Amino acid sequence: MTDFTDEELALDPHFADQFEQGFRPACQLYLISPPAIDLQFVDRLAAAFDGGDVAAFQLRLKDIDDDMIARLADPLQKLCAEREVAFIINDSAELAKRLGADGVHLGQGDGDPKAARTLLGPKVQIGITCHDSRHLAMEAGEAGADYVAFGAFYPTTTKETSHQADPSILGWWTTLFELPCVAIGGITADNAAPLVAAGADFLAVSGAVWNHADGPGAGVAAFAPVLGKA
Repeated sequence: MTDFTDEELALDPHFADQFEQGFRPACQLYLISPPAIDLQFVDRLAAAFDGGDVAAFQLRLKDIDDDMIARLADPLQKLCAEREVAFIINDSAELAKRLGADGVHLGQGDGDPKAARTLLGPKVQIGITCHDSRHLAMEAGEAGADYVAFGAFYPTTTKETSHQADPSILGWWTTLFELPCVAIGGITADNAAPLVAAGADFLAVSGAVWNHADGPGAGVAAFAPVLGKA
């Protein structure tokens, strides 16, 4: 692939408006765990699932060892299987393999997606963080990723971010590529509409669900109108 910088690939914000858009499935929720959980968290996750459709759940826990993550993951993975929600492990292809997870999400420093594919086989979903970079997204697609994630789109306290993505990158991606894209970063029911309109296949959400005043079920339900499910 020819190496282009993102500056060389700079787009008009209305780039996607020039093209007739093909059919894509409706945007769905991709739920990410809070940064810290306990063994009782499974009840909160069940309450979130009760609030509406969730396509995937990512277990994202930092600064604890794999044995503890595996212990915490067990009831969550079983619940996801019962509810037909994809169970995704963050950062570690090795841990995803150990747990038999449905997928793994890799940041730019979390290993080679080609090596992850070799380890995990063809059926496990591999997602790649691409920040605000079209170049990284194209590289991820060529490396065999199953989806790419762009963001952060809005300020977030869930994780430290140094990249600010514009919704136009979603329109650019979905116009040119069939591979699904995930929008992430500070997304709430109140600010999600432009991302859905731009072409996001999935909205990755965390704080908007877990910190909802009326509980995680209400947090999930709040997204129904913007996803066209109300």
